[in-house]
Amino acid sequence: MAISSKYILKQGSALAALGEAALTTAVQSVRGVPSGTITTPGKELYTVVPPRDAGLVRDYVRHVGGSPSAYKRSLPVHLFPQWAFGLASKTLRGIPYPLSAVMNGGCRLEVLQPLPNNEPLHVRARLESIDDNGRRAVLHQRIVIGTPSTPDALIAHMYPIIPLRKKGGSSDKPKKKERPRVPEHAREVAFWRLRADAGLDFAKLTGDFNPIHWVPSYARMFGFRNTILHGFSTMARTMESLHQNLFAGSAMIREWDVRFTRPLVLPARVGVYVVHPNEVYVGDAPGGPAYLTGTFSTEVPSPSTTKE
Repeated sequence: MAISSKYILKQGSALAALGEAALTTAVQSVRGVPSGTITTPGKELYTVVPPRDAGLVRDYVRHVGGSPSAYKRSLPVHLFPQWAFGLASKTLRGIPYPLSAVMNGGCRLEVLQPLPNNEPLHVRARLESIDDNGRRAVLHQRIVIGTPSTPDALIAHMYPIIPLRKKGGSSDKPKKKERPRVPEHAREVAFWRLRADAGLDFAKLTGDFNPIHWVPSYARMFGFRNTILHGFSTMARTMESLHQNLFAGSAMIREWDVRFTRPLVLPARVGVYVVHPNEVYVGDAPGGPAYLTGTFSTEVPSPSTTKE
């Protein structure tokens, strides 16, 4: 199902954040990357966003393979970047790193309560820490989301990675680590056929219009043969695959911790694989390369509990 371009008009904060990032990159290319250090944890930023558009949520859930009927009263927690990306981007103002090189390293979610879909969302964000080993800087952003009736319902941790150019000769280069693979004994629970325009459709629904996800020529400039899928799209599809095919409504994810280990070039055919009791992978096949690796924990909901 093609996603309507009308949803672009609902992505104001995300598009503003991308514009600010582009301006920062342009300034850095002229003036250079700012020097100095930054104190962490940083200042906590706060905003309130209106209830999410019901049509956008419905089409987003369908796009990532979920059932809209499962979200009659609550929001899918994996949609959080759509309303939090703008504020989270502001936590990176002034950091002494080239933001043009930033990559999405992973995400951890703590789901304390369902998020009602008819209330304003209260969002707090801050830069928690920076791990700089001279070769790369891993940033830790902490985002807390709630509503008037469910304060602090969702805690999201994002881990952007910025590669750094270490001064010195080839002797300074570390040995490449073996990238994760899907375990041979993993069980397939879902299989996706991803179209070439999957990145563009996800961008329309979330506001993340980084051109590496939807402009082939731009992706090729970075060494990819075509556009690559958003890490958060891979994550959302994985969560819905578990809900649909593994839990079948009998459980809900309470903790979720994933790493994006390889770019997923579009179009693609990949599977979701699990290893008992709580490991999950996205890859080509058992024994093959993994694009996402992670762990999760679940809870059996009470009759009064609404699914995420």
